[in-house]
Amino acid sequence: MTVELVHPEGVHRVDVHHQVADTRGSRTVYLAGQVSWDIEGNLVGRGDVAAQAEQCYLNIAAALDAVGASAADLAKVTVYVVDLDEAKAGQFVVGRERAAATLGVAFQQPSTWIGVTALAAPGYLVEVDALAVLP
Repeated sequence: MTVELVHPEGVHRVDVHHQVADTRGSRTVYLAGQVSWDIEGNLVGRGDVAAQAEQCYLNIAAALDAVGASAADLAKVTVYVVDLDEAKAGQFVVGRERAAATLGVAFQQPSTWIGVTALAAPGYLVEVDALAVLP
């Protein structure tokens, strides 16, 4: 395993992700921010944070698969949500967990969540970029 997720002593433990990813690999994969578009570039989940988060993570899984990686190789994600608040954070987790269930994986990597005023195109509410480490 190239990525070990850790809940360190002395740091507040949160349920939605680990605080540390200890990596032992030699290949780093950087993913562009993934939004909730389908293979044709159509917006999925207009107005629905959970549906958009789910599609973002399905796109991340597809991007990782294209380079021989998987969700287990993820070391860090950065999440951008338009007008982020507690309700939208909860909706985001619902969508992320739906994607995890569909893929049969866990998305517990360290993450940073950032509230933004807008994303690159109208209608997009969520964008997730990721970093993976492989042997």
